Amino acid sequence: MAKRKREDGISSADTKSPLSETYEQMAKHRSCWIHMLAHIYARGKKITKQEAEELRSLKLTSRCYLGTFPCSARSKRKIKCKKAIVKEIREKIKLDSGAFDSYFEHMWRNFSEDKRTFITFFDCLWFNLYTKASFKGRVLTWIKKKQIFSKKYVLVPIVHWSHWSLLILCHLGESLQSKLRTPCMLLLDSLEKAGPRCLEPDIRKFVLDIYKSEGRAENKELISKIPLLVPKVPQQRGGEECGNYVLYYINLFVQGAPENFSMDDYPYFMKQNWFSHECLEAFFEKLEPIEM
Repeated sequence: MAKRKREDGISSADTKSPLSETYEQMAKHRSCWIHMLAHIYARGKKITKQEAEELRSLKLTSRCYLGTFPCSARSKRKIKCKKAIVKEIREKIKLDSGAFDSYFEHMWRNFSEDKRTFITFFDCLWFNLYTKASFKGRVLTWIKKKQIFSKKYVLVPIVHWSHWSLLILCHLGESLQSKLRTPCMLLLDSLEKAGPRCLEPDIRKFVLDIYKSEGRAENKELISKIPLLVPKVPQQRGGEECGNYVLYYINLFVQGAPENFSMDDYPYFMKQNWFSHECLEAFFEKLEPIEM
């Protein structure tokens, strides 16, 4: 192969060689829109609305060339091995809030538009932040934007004391005397022996403050009578699976949520035989929004 001398004295490959063409494509990839966006996310950098628009325009002007590289097909053995590793990690490592949000967003996008019309959700850190005096006011302000009293169900993932559980607020916009659409709260916990009702004082204070911040007419006595129900749902086997269970509770509840929640039909499908551990594992094998 012909060689040429660079000014610094280091020899480089002929620019017409296939190797040089590949290098050129790699160089283009370093400034492509996908690479730049990934770099921003990795650094946790916040961007302005104008910067976001500029990144969107790069999608048209700065293509990603990585997909054009020739590569060998992935072996079935490697794919099977990766799935086994992912499964082992999920069982041994507690799901953090970032990973939880990633999985949840993936699920939420796949729910029907009809479901997303009458169901809303809180960020998984809001409840924990609410318990800290310095964040309480801000959390209540964020909740106002959710317009929860116009929704049938509000999903509230809770991570508290390093444990995940799921609070579901039902029909809070309805009259507290209604029997057809009963205002109530459901607390789903995969570790019943940990005593989920120990959260009740904080939950009731949380809900009372939401009513107050929204300027609702209901008084404290009426709000304190909203039932908090703790159905007996499938329990985790390991010590670090609570986050996975909460995600699956959400997935199944949204799919099967009754149009009107009534105390007469409680607990509906939320029973000990609601799903098997094998169903949970199969669900996560299909849910892969996070690259390992």
